[in-house]
Amino acid sequence: MHKKFLDVLFGEPLANEQGKHEKYNIPFGLAIMASDAISSVAYGAQEILFVLIVLGASAYQWLTWTSFMIIGLLIILTIAYIQIIRAYPQGGGAYKVAKENIGDKAGLSAGAGLIISYILTVAVSASAGADAIISAFVGLAEYKVIFVVAIIVVLTILNLRGISESSKIFAIPTYIFIFSMIFMIVYGLFKYFVLNIHPQPMFAVPAGTTENLSIFLILRAFSSGCSALTGVEAVSNSVPNFQEPSQKSAKTVMLLLAALIFFIFGGTSVLAIFYTAVPIANGPTVVSQIAFGVFHNGIMYYVIQFSTAVILLMACNTAYTGFPMLMYIVGKDGFAPRQFTIRGKRLSFSVGICALSFVACVLVTIFKADTHRLIPLYAIGVFISFTLGQFGMVNHWRKERGKGWIKRAIINGCGAAVTLLTTIIILVEKFSEGAFIVAILIPMIILVQMRIKHHYNTVANGLSISQLNLKKLNLRIKYTHTVIVPIASFNKAVIGALKYAQSISDNVIALNISTDMEAMEKLKQRWSELDTDITLISKYSPYRAVITPLLQNIVSIADKAGENEKVTVIVPQFITHGHFGKVLHNHTSFFIRETLLKNNNIIVSTFPYHLSDEEIAEANKKNKKIKK
Repeated sequence: MHKKFLDVLFGEPLANEQGKHEKYNIPFGLAIMASDAISSVAYGAQEILFVLIVLGASAYQWLTWTSFMIIGLLIILTIAYIQIIRAYPQGGGAYKVAKENIGDKAGLSAGAGLIISYILTVAVSASAGADAIISAFVGLAEYKVIFVVAIIVVLTILNLRGISESSKIFAIPTYIFIFSMIFMIVYGLFKYFVLNIHPQPMFAVPAGTTENLSIFLILRAFSSGCSALTGVEAVSNSVPNFQEPSQKSAKTVMLLLAALIFFIFGGTSVLAIFYTAVPIANGPTVVSQIAFGVFHNGIMYYVIQFSTAVILLMACNTAYTGFPMLMYIVGKDGFAPRQFTIRGKRLSFSVGICALSFVACVLVTIFKADTHRLIPLYAIGVFISFTLGQFGMVNHWRKERGKGWIKRAIINGCGAAVTLLTTIIILVEKFSEGAFIVAILIPMIILVQMRIKHHYNTVANGLSISQLNLKKLNLRIKYTHTVIVPIASFNKAVIGALKYAQSISDNVIALNISTDMEAMEKLKQRWSELDTDITLISKYSPYRAVITPLLQNIVSIADKAGENEKVTVIVPQFITHGHFGKVLHNHTSFFIRETLLKNNNIIVSTFPYHLSDEEIAEANKKNKKIKK
């Protein structure tokens, strides 16, 4: 029953050979990869206006120029990332490029930036999706955090079902958003210029403050709007997820993605100016105000609100594609736990998906799902990876020196200069708003990754047989075994363990530590009834400790063992069939095993005794008789 439920929830297991079918074609790949970058238009223009609105009505003039700057940066990044796709078809994006062409630490810095970016993509997008829904249904506001966490849980389950299935599920709402936004932009411009209908704004534009226009204000607005460019790197990280020819498919998706961002972000910014959308904290979003101005309270207004909410949720899915693939590549290099390299039952990287969801839920809870508080943390990580990736590509072309390498190096060099400048701007302008947290987290993540790598290297070198002469290796050494069976009471599991112990050695010791003198004497009495030569050592523990003296006695016996003598500890463990029994039993045996395994001369084995259905039924009958 339990297995059937999991199969319904996550899907039935897929064989390794089915992996080739679990890849994106261009339409589905665009739906998954575009969702993060395109969804940023839902808050990109709004974040710019939050900064510029202090200028009053002139804020909309500068919104135009700021949007042009961001679109220019988009074009540069698109060209640069197409080159990364061409040079690194195995995926890994900025992490792989920086690691191979600059060094491990540069690669880990880019990887750490992407890790933070992907986690924040889930937290920000889910929170922004909730904002879009709450704009239409204000009564949900008090349940926002719970709502966002529930959204992340649902997305986790859908992604655990596998790449192919999740892309089919998410494609339809993504394309609904794309076409509804294109329709809103075209119809909004037609209504404004051709029909000459200029609706009144929902909110009055606040009067300008005493703060004058300055380059710092424009740079702050630019740094806020750069959140609209997060997600463009996901395609280069996930090239292996595309159907063959994967490079060509990835480049096509990259170009289509850039074109959609250009049109939708640019068009939304223009409509924000013409329809005078005003950024309101905890109020209707800028996109909501534009949609209301274009469609009033008609059905298309709700289509825009719904599709905006859904695309923001789908933006999380870009992270669910990019993060597990990135952690797989980092894990293969030894800088992340190996669990990230294992595919789950549906051929998705389940550990990466679950880890991403868990950390995102923690962030959402800490920041109370406040998009405006989360966004300052958002862009810095991904722009660090942009910069290191571009510098890495410059070194790649310099080392390769193939045909046209100078032109390609110049393209990536320009990308490196622009993204470095943008990173500095974002870091300075957003430092006090939370970017300092990312500046602290990245070195911490790198340190942890280096420690993981050091651990794996140490273990690998310690286990290596490269220095051994296998021809002279003697595998026929005979050890003298002393077998110890820890017993707390006398039962069927203990009897089974003692039988097994005598089958492998004549030197068997039953070791009992008791805190109850009466129970200890009762055990000795029952033992005397046995026809056995097994030695029983029973000790009283006056201070009510059992585990510690038990372990001390076992270690003491092991320390006295000779060079060719091994101490085997057989832990009796009865197995009950049911989840309740797993919770209530066997925790002591686990602790004993984990502690003893640290001793080089002790071998730990578990003797499982399975309670049969007949034994359980008989025990239940006895319970009923006792109750009567």
